[in-house]
Amino acid sequence: MMMKKILAVCFVFISAFAFAQEKPDALKMYVEGNYAQAIKVCESEIAATPNRIDSYVVLCWALVANKQYSVAEQRASDGLAIGPNDLRLVESLGEAKYYLGKNKEALALFERYIAGISDSASRVGVAFYYMGEIYIRQAKYQHADISLTAAVQKEPLLDRWWARLGYAREMAKNNVLAMAAYDKALELNPSQHDALAGKRRIEKNTR
Repeated sequence: MMMKKILAVCFVFISAFAFAQEKPDALKMYVEGNYAQAIKVCESEIAATPNRIDSYVVLCWALVANKQYSVAEQRASDGLAIGPNDLRLVESLGEAKYYLGKNKEALALFERYIAGISDSASRVGVAFYYMGEIYIRQAKYQHADISLTAAVQKEPLLDRWWARLGYAREMAKNNVLAMAAYDKALELNPSQHDALAGKRRIEKNTR
């Protein structure tokens, strides 16, 4: 009888371990680029545990990456209704609103994120980058220069960000600094189209 009880307990532990091992990992799916599957897993987790903030966070990352911006906007808002101080959701909501063209709302969210998050947080550079892009949309090129400079300080190996910094400086008539940014973009990627085009424009206009 005792042996049967021991075997039954062992079976329960083994089954629980197997279940844990087989449980889908939404974050891993997101990192690997399996956005649709990550979304599905997160929605299942939220259905089972509605207050699970981490599931909302990964869900919104995957939705933005999958270009489902309207859904991301709604689900980030849903998550913030549960955890109003979760800055990861604030940043995701900012990205969704950026892609939906809601520049003023997005800018306020990115500012809130940067003001509240650790300077070493992984998406600080991303937030500065989007702020820079919004300022370019608004033709506030000096502001864009400041934000994009902060972005490339956080993520110095992204050639597109350097090219966009060059463009902001070019539009602000800071040609020397614009050329420096374009040169950095081309150092990282010699075929960077926007940087090549920017350099040609400056060279043509300064002859």
